[in-house]
Amino acid sequence: MATYKEIFGTNIEVLESDPSNPVEGQVWYNSTDNVVKGTAATTVGSWATGGGLNAARQGMRGSGIQTAALGISGQGGAPTNVLTAATESYNGTSWTEVNDVNTARSFAGASGTQTSTLFFGGSAPTTAATESWNGTSWTSVTSLNTARNSLGGAGVDNTSALAFGGSTNATEAWNGSAWTEVNDLNTSRTGLGSNGIKDAALAFGGEVPPKTAVTEQWNGTSWTEVADLNTAVSTGAGSGLYTDGLSFGGEGPSTTTANTELWNGTSWSEQNNLSAARRQLGGSTGTGSSSALAFGGETPGLSTATDEWTGAGAPLTVTFTDS
Repeated sequence: MATYKEIFGTNIEVLESDPSNPVEGQVWYNSTDNVVKGTAATTVGSWATGGGLNAARQGMRGSGIQTAALGISGQGGAPTNVLTAATESYNGTSWTEVNDVNTARSFAGASGTQTSTLFFGGSAPTTAATESWNGTSWTSVTSLNTARNSLGGAGVDNTSALAFGGSTNATEAWNGSAWTEVNDLNTSRTGLGSNGIKDAALAFGGEVPPKTAVTEQWNGTSWTEVADLNTAVSTGAGSGLYTDGLSFGGEGPSTTTANTELWNGTSWSEQNNLSAARRQLGGSTGTGSSSALAFGGETPGLSTATDEWTGAGAPLTVTFTDS
């Protein structure tokens, strides 16, 4: 039988810990665990448990990626689910409390990264307030033209964003200093999911009423209806891009759901479910469907749960055994 070196031209590496960014096909011996490990591509996307939020809440919003995210404001506490201004930062393992938003609210819109986020609208009661995050603190900036809650948001950072839907079908574009009204959504709805950037966004699901599966794509100028979700849902979360994204959780036609659907730019396909059904949860904004973060929400009790999504084709570390 040929040896590993005869096949690949090198010996198996001996490492004290797993490499931080292994490539598909890489094999090594972990001298701390005393096992041989390697990296393969996942064949089916799935959720795994991450570190829990410090405070259980619903109606919060998120920004960033799976390993560097923010969880912003919402409703927490018992028994009245009071508004909270708390912001938490996720490092891929655990959440840390950072500086609060200036105006506590739930069901707002958010877009951007862990160090550059825009947070807008929401219910405190219904507001047009907008705040900008610079990685350390929140600053109040120019308000939306139309106050609304339960809206969608898209954008790359705190200088470029899109706000749409909610208690109106209005769409507004942010240029770093002011909001400008642009073309409306075709279907007015609250509790919609969203992803993408200022000039290429996706709006999906929501409550018209009734709950809807309608999906619309924004090309920087106007909205176009595209293929519906497989299951109508409201108050779920979304992550990724308008050609490569996810919809997860929310309230289905009859009950809270754990459903996850993948958007490939043309159609939605059902994926593996969240660890637990929940609605009014937060999600990362992300850069595609290969990874995402889902956190908080109502199950119906308030949740601190965090789920980490690994999409099909992503590297997966496996341990080799002789069985």
